[in-house]
Amino acid sequence: MSTTPTPPTVADVVATLHRRYPPAWAEDWDRVGLVLGEPTAEVRRVACVVDVVPETVAEALAAGADMIVAHHPLLLRGVSSVAATTYKGRIVHQLIKADVALLVAHTNADVADPGVSDALAARFGLTGLRPLHPPAPGAPAAGAGRGIGRIGVLPRPMTLAELTRYAAAVLPATAWGVRAAGDPARTVRTLAVSGGSGDAFLGAATAAGVDAYLTADLRHHPAGEHLAADGPALLDAAHWATERPWLDDLAALLRAELGVETMVSDLNTDPWTVHATAPGGFPAPAGPATTTAPATTTVPATTLAPGGAAPVPAADPDPAPAADDKEPRP
Repeated sequence: MSTTPTPPTVADVVATLHRRYPPAWAEDWDRVGLVLGEPTAEVRRVACVVDVVPETVAEALAAGADMIVAHHPLLLRGVSSVAATTYKGRIVHQLIKADVALLVAHTNADVADPGVSDALAARFGLTGLRPLHPPAPGAPAAGAGRGIGRIGVLPRPMTLAELTRYAAAVLPATAWGVRAAGDPARTVRTLAVSGGSGDAFLGAATAAGVDAYLTADLRHHPAGEHLAADGPALLDAAHWATERPWLDDLAALLRAELGVETMVSDLNTDPWTVHATAPGGFPAPAGPATTTAPATTTVPATTLAPGGAAPVPAADPDPAPAADDKEPRP
């Protein structure tokens, strides 16, 4: 007589993910763990998403998910109401009515080994990985190769221009694409990567002596000052595209540990939807004859490819870091 295994519960999913990504590893300002859901409720299918937005919630409900595991917190800042008349309140009401649980693994998944940046590094075939920004000694996440970002060696040297095209091919496609700063002919052998907003770690990339650093949400002044101080070349990709690769690892963990079905969202939640460059490249600014434009290389939109393609390769610390998903807002 055969018996059907009892499905895992919300509490089982929480326990499994907290073993891999302990909440104690999260930054003090972060909000991770179970957000919604009855611990005893059964879970047969889990949706893995970067952002909890109406579109990914609708996708999860259509797929029959019992639980959503997200990277970015839905309720990062304090709120005084989750009324259905508010943006986030409507999402909360929708999930509760559908009996769908929600769990967040954010900076605790960023520092884990393997974690968010390991999945990003794998897209580039990096080897010899080490953390870009290890936790402080004595911190809960200290040790065992953990930390923000990863540094590794490319399968073969590339010029910055070639690496930019390569990055656009192996990362999920977005309107933002990938842009780079530095000498297009510079040879890149060692690459640092950090999923999500990473200009708080420009100094760490310089100190590590890497040839280039790929992250998201780089800002004008910190990037310019970093390059002026002879820092590594920079590659700026879309925020969502640098964190989407981790969802595959997350889904594989859930299937292996709990036997649940998983759905990985490929809905592009990057807010930028249109990208254009001047025909033939970037024109020199108007002005005196002595004014010259810096050397640039335009990567055409046709170099972008859907995410998941397997790699087949032939300054001073900023005193005011960006108010983003890696740093608390001032």
